[in-house]
Amino acid sequence: MKTWQKILIPTLITLAIGGIYLFSVWKHRQNPGVIGQRDASQALSEDDVAVVRTLFPAHFEDLQQLEGKSVWMKNGYTMPYFSYLGGQVEFGKRVGLIPSAERLDVKKIVKAAVPATVDDSVEHGSRQALAVFTLPGSKELFATPVGYMQGNEEAYYTDLLFFYDDPHGIYDHWPKDFWAAIDAHQLKPGMSELETRMAIGQKMHPDGDKEGDRTVTYDQDGKKWTVTFVKNRATAIKGG
Repeated sequence: MKTWQKILIPTLITLAIGGIYLFSVWKHRQNPGVIGQRDASQALSEDDVAVVRTLFPAHFEDLQQLEGKSVWMKNGYTMPYFSYLGGQVEFGKRVGLIPSAERLDVKKIVKAAVPATVDDSVEHGSRQALAVFTLPGSKELFATPVGYMQGNEEAYYTDLLFFYDDPHGIYDHWPKDFWAAIDAHQLKPGMSELETRMAIGQKMHPDGDKEGDRTVTYDQDGKKWTVTFVKNRATAIKGG
């Protein structure tokens, strides 16, 4: 093949691809109403567009940016917490499960080996990472696991466990009476599934996959609730 042919053939292919693209753009512009059309039933809600920050911690040092800051429990009534005394996690003194939307004032992040008999919802590894915190109005220290280390492997779950901003501000479009019920860890008719989880936690057993149109049973640290949702509003609440 001659040199001019080697140059011309790729050039023609490039021009052909470009021509197809330009023709496609021209056709779309003839009918701009087709572009960006969205089924009204798929419109994003205010909850969908709320900004929930993430940190993507990959190393233990990444967690230390939480020291001296407040976080709020996202994964309510699933994570145990323990007394922290004399610089040690008292795994034999389990206090309870951290409620939904509870504020934790993080004092430090520590590492600790966990006794094999302790089930604290996080893999033990050789050591766990734990957030040491106080609760509002108290100086007593507690600790809850947020990840683990095993050899060169590290895994941290703070993005799943915590809001890094006050959820009252993230979801400030929720009705005030709903927030009052959430803060009291109670339910009200008309709540969405997200509002319900914020009130009584993530430990749930739904009877279907379509969020907002199903019946869900919740376990709020031993207290059972059964809630039926229609069009993502609680229409029937039992238990509590």
